[in-house]
Amino acid sequence: MTGRVQDKVALVTGGASGIGLSAATLMAKEGAKVVIADFNDAGAKEEARKITEAGGEAKGIFLDAGDEQSIRDAIDFTVNEYGKIDVLYNNVGLTNLKKDLDVVNMDLDEWDRLMNVNLKSVLLGSRFAIPHMIKAGGGSIINTASMAGFAGDSTRSAYGASKAGIVNLTRYIATQYGKDNIRCNSVAPGLILTPAAKNNMPDEVLDIFAKYNALPYHGEADDIGYTVLFLASDESKFITGQTIQVEGGHYNTNPSIADFQAYMEQAGK
Repeated sequence: MTGRVQDKVALVTGGASGIGLSAATLMAKEGAKVVIADFNDAGAKEEARKITEAGGEAKGIFLDAGDEQSIRDAIDFTVNEYGKIDVLYNNVGLTNLKKDLDVVNMDLDEWDRLMNVNLKSVLLGSRFAIPHMIKAGGGSIINTASMAGFAGDSTRSAYGASKAGIVNLTRYIATQYGKDNIRCNSVAPGLILTPAAKNNMPDEVLDIFAKYNALPYHGEADDIGYTVLFLASDESKFITGQTIQVEGGHYNTNPSIADFQAYMEQAGK
């Protein structure tokens, strides 16, 4: 039995840790040849080595997602190494809680930086990959959006705007290149317990998220990785222009429902 993405070639940006690493590892297990591109060059190469030792096929390279030439080089490396690119997973994303504030007080240079790294990198990666995909007969582009692109917040204005931009850019790419057999979809994670989240979020903050989740647990990196694997595979061949929200039902209900339930329980005592 062949793997779900057998013999496909996938480039994963921001793939040295967290969600990107999960997607890269799962695609390699399912038969893809994977290029892990990350600003952490040593980390990318080390994770590619681990995948290779486990029986997969992977290469690790440096990527500066804020630099156009670096993005072009990552696409070119993938095609030169494996002869094609079937899957592009645009996963790089930055946030800065100290500078990306409300619209009156935020650092405008930080706005420009996040738009460049979070949103323009998706445009450029797609721009450089699409001609190769057309030549190969098609492909799948997958972008990491965020639930921050669907709801307002008291801070992270630039981050949320950049992720909302990814949601609509995904639709545009899907519309413009669908007839070339190129699909484009996004995944919008909620709170995912990546190593960075575990190390930086106090238990009290995690408890707040858990209070409003429909499910009784937090998401893990593989919850996004398996979604990316599905979108990379031919199992999703009739899905394009969509953003799949993987967020544990956090945004399903009236936001006051958890407090209302607590009130009813208290009133019933």
